Amino acid sequence: MAGSIPASASAEIAGAPQRPARPFSPWLDAWRRFRRHRLAVASLFILAAMIGAILLAPLIWRVAINDIDFSAHLEGPSWAHPFGTDDLGQDVLARMLYGGRISLAVGLAAMMVAMVVGTIVGAVAGMSRGWVGPALMWLTDLFLSLPQLPLLLLVIYLFRDTLKAMFGVEGGVFILVVVVIGGLRWMPVARLVRAQFLSLREKEFVEAARALGASKLRQVVRHILPNALGPVIVAGTIDVAAAIIAESTLSFLGLGFPPDVPTWGRILYDAKDYLDIAPHWALFPGAAIFLTVLSINFIGDGLRDALDPRKVM
Repeated sequence: MAGSIPASASAEIAGAPQRPARPFSPWLDAWRRFRRHRLAVASLFILAAMIGAILLAPLIWRVAINDIDFSAHLEGPSWAHPFGTDDLGQDVLARMLYGGRISLAVGLAAMMVAMVVGTIVGAVAGMSRGWVGPALMWLTDLFLSLPQLPLLLLVIYLFRDTLKAMFGVEGGVFILVVVVIGGLRWMPVARLVRAQFLSLREKEFVEAARALGASKLRQVVRHILPNALGPVIVAGTIDVAAAIIAESTLSFLGLGFPPDVPTWGRILYDAKDYLDIAPHWALFPGAAIFLTVLSINFIGDGLRDALDPRKVM
């Protein structure tokens, strides 16, 4: 027959070694979907570059953060001081590189606190079938109804001196800011986790594990929680951005870190009285906060699309 494959050729094809099929990896598939989100990928590179510059600051810019040079008082950007100087002649770039470590550390640590507390509360509420779940959700709604900024200011004002005496000035303020911000950001995570657990606990694979005698803890750890991590990770990225803004707000109001610890918010607070004569002092830390938060939000959008199994890209 015309166009048919000769018997010898078909035998060679049949005898040729076949490549083993690649095992399916949900995380690799999620990475492929994430790469198609161009803004998320660009934001990931921008955020990685900023983190690299902050971590390698002693090698990149060797100017001390507290070096005072009154002759360079409120100078604009120059070769000697690319981001200009402040009212004491201190290099703004050096203080920003150092302060970025603290701002990002506060954001990540507060996110971890919110994620752990919210996941535990949401998991318990989602797995409980009696009065425990509604009671926890009532407590969550109560915390959601509280005004966060006045509560932040009140708690920090009451406990700041105690923690400073226990852990030192910088350590005490860091612990207090992280615990307070994270302690007021767990409620959306708890509601999200509870909704995921209520949906997943009735699925067939969970029913099969329950029928085989798996305890509630094993059902949660091995079957339900891994399938609920996608939305939780997305919520965590948003919490990092919110925590950075909250820390900047506290420092701007003068209730965050002390003046010798130059977080981005603290630099903005110190620059507020010189906006008319030295706008560079506030421009660069404000741009750093804006760029970091925007990048984290775009990364969160990309993760939402990548980790959503219903999303076809």
